[in-house]
Amino acid sequence: MTSAYDRYRAADLDVPDGAWAWQLHGAGEDNMGKDDGPELLPVPTPDADHMLVRIDSVGLCFSDVKIMRQGGSHPKLYNRDLAHDPTRLGHEVSLTVIEVGDHLKDRYHAGQRLAVQPDIYQDGKSTAYGYTIPGGLIQYHLMGAEMLETDDGACLLPLPDSFGYAEASTLEPWGCVMAAYTQRRRLEPKGGGTMWIVGRPGDEREYDFSSGLDAPATIVLTDVPASVARLVEATSATVVVRDGIGTDDFQALVDELTDGTGFDDIVMLDPRSADTVGAVATHIARRGTLNMVGETALDGLVSTDVGRLHYDYTAYVGGRGPDIAASYGEARNRCDLRRQGVTVFVGAGGPMGLMHVQRAIQQADGPRTIVATEVSDERLKSLEDRLAHLAESNGCELITFNSQTSEVSLHDFVMGLTDDRGADDVVVSVPIADVMAEADTLMRSDGMLVFFAGVPNGTLAPVNLSEVYLDNAQYTGTSGLTIHDQQQVVDLATRGELSPGSIVGAVGGMRAAKDGLQALVDGSYSGKVLIFPQIDDLPLMGLDELEEKLPEVAAKLGPGNTWNGEVEKALFDSQLGG
Repeated sequence: MTSAYDRYRAADLDVPDGAWAWQLHGAGEDNMGKDDGPELLPVPTPDADHMLVRIDSVGLCFSDVKIMRQGGSHPKLYNRDLAHDPTRLGHEVSLTVIEVGDHLKDRYHAGQRLAVQPDIYQDGKSTAYGYTIPGGLIQYHLMGAEMLETDDGACLLPLPDSFGYAEASTLEPWGCVMAAYTQRRRLEPKGGGTMWIVGRPGDEREYDFSSGLDAPATIVLTDVPASVARLVEATSATVVVRDGIGTDDFQALVDELTDGTGFDDIVMLDPRSADTVGAVATHIARRGTLNMVGETALDGLVSTDVGRLHYDYTAYVGGRGPDIAASYGEARNRCDLRRQGVTVFVGAGGPMGLMHVQRAIQQADGPRTIVATEVSDERLKSLEDRLAHLAESNGCELITFNSQTSEVSLHDFVMGLTDDRGADDVVVSVPIADVMAEADTLMRSDGMLVFFAGVPNGTLAPVNLSEVYLDNAQYTGTSGLTIHDQQQVVDLATRGELSPGSIVGAVGGMRAAKDGLQALVDGSYSGKVLIFPQIDDLPLMGLDELEEKLPEVAAKLGPGNTWNGEVEKALFDSQLGG
C-alpha cells in the first residue's frame, strides 16, 4: 500500500480551493496573520507566464524576526505600506511544481521539486523572496518573472530525488555558510579604478610593483618614495599628487577624486601609525582593497570597520615588500580553514554556528581540532549530542568551552591548547563588536578571522592589522549567497560528504509558524526551526520531544537525535494519515 508520504512526494493529492497563509500586515507580531492565526486565501490558477507551486517546508531565520519587527521600514521593503500591500515571511523554502503555464513548460513540469535562492536582483535593485517578494509561509502560490527572470536567471534550484524537504530548506543557510569560505573579496587592483598610494615621509626604500600597476585609470600619490613615483610615471594612468595632507584632509580628497565613494585600491607604504591606518581605511570603496607593505609593526591596534568587512567585502592585504604586487592574489590570501589546524568557533551553539562546526568536522581537508564556544551549557550539550558522533567518525577532536562558567578566559584556554601560538582560524557568529575584538586575540599571527555575523557598517573594533603585512593574517567576511553555493551543498550531500538535515532542531505545522518565530527570539532550540505548511495543526516541538509526543517518528532519528529522510517520512505518514 502506498504511504501518505509517497503520495505526497508524487504530488498525487488534490489541490484545495483555499490555502492557509501567514501574511505580514505591518510592524510587530500582532500584525503577523489575522486574529493570531493564518488566513485562508484562494488558490489561484496560473496563466501562461506563471506556475502554481506547493510549499513543502520553510526554515525560519532570525531575519524573519527582523522583518516582522520592522515591517515596511525594513531596508528591503523600501517603506512599503504593508497594511494595503502585505508580504509574507519565509525564504528558506522547498517547493513542488503543481501546474505550469504554457510559456514555462519548456523549463518546468508538474511534480518537479525545487529549492529557492532568495537573494534576488531585478534590474540591479535588491529584492528578495520572503521580503519584497512574498515568501513561503503559505501552502500554495504563483511564481512568475519575479523569481524566474532575475538578473541572474531563475532563482530556483532543481533537487535530486534523494533530498528530503527539510534538507532542501536548509540549503539557503548552508549556502551562506559555504559562501563564508569562498573568495568574495577582490584581490587584484581594479581595472579602470582609482588607486591611492600613501607613503611615509622619510621612507626611501626601493619598491617594485611587478604587476597590477597598469590597472588603475587614476593613481593618487601622497608622500611616496621616489622609487614609487618613477613606477607610476611609467604607466598610462592619470597621476594626481597630493603631498603633505593630513587625516583631516582625507574626506575632501575622496570627494574630489571619487565622488565620495572611496578609493578602489589603497596602498600604504611602511605604515607606522595605527590611527593613520584607521583613518585611511575609512576611505576604501565597497569591494575595495587596502594593501599595507612594511616591515615594522604599527604602534597599536587599528579601529577597523568590521561591519564593512562583512557587508562591503573590503579586503585587507599586505606583505613585507619590496614588491608591492606580492600582497595581491588568491594564492597568498586564503579563505578556507587551514588543513589539520585548530579552529575556534565563537557563538557555536546557534543554528548558524552549528553549521559552521559541522562543516569543519565533515570537511575532508579541514581542521583536526575544533573548539566550540558558547555562553550556555545547554547549547553546548546540544552541540555535543548532535555533532560528537560526526567528529569521532571523521577523526576530529571536538572541544566545547563556556567562558561564563570556566575558571580561565577563552584567550588563556586557546593559548594553553596551542602552546601560545593561537588558533589557525577563528570564526565569529556573534554580532557584537567586543566579541569580534576578543576573537582577534585568539588568532595566531598568520591565522584567519572570519566575521560571519553582521554588525552595522561603521561598527569599529580594535584589530591587530600589523599581522596582515608582517605574517599574512587574513580578515574576511561575507553576506548572502548565490545559487552556486546551494548547489555545492547539494553536491556534497549527494556524495555523502555532508548531512545538511542534521541541523534541524524543531518542527511544526502551519499554525505553529508564529510560535517558531518566538522560539527564535527566545533561543529555545539550538538547531533550525522547520515549518511544514501542508501539515496544519502539528504543534512546534524540538526533536528531543518527539519520543514523548510522536514515538513512532522519534524511533527513526539518527545518532544524537538528528533528522534524516526516514524521520520525515514517518512524520508525514503520522500527520497525513499514512
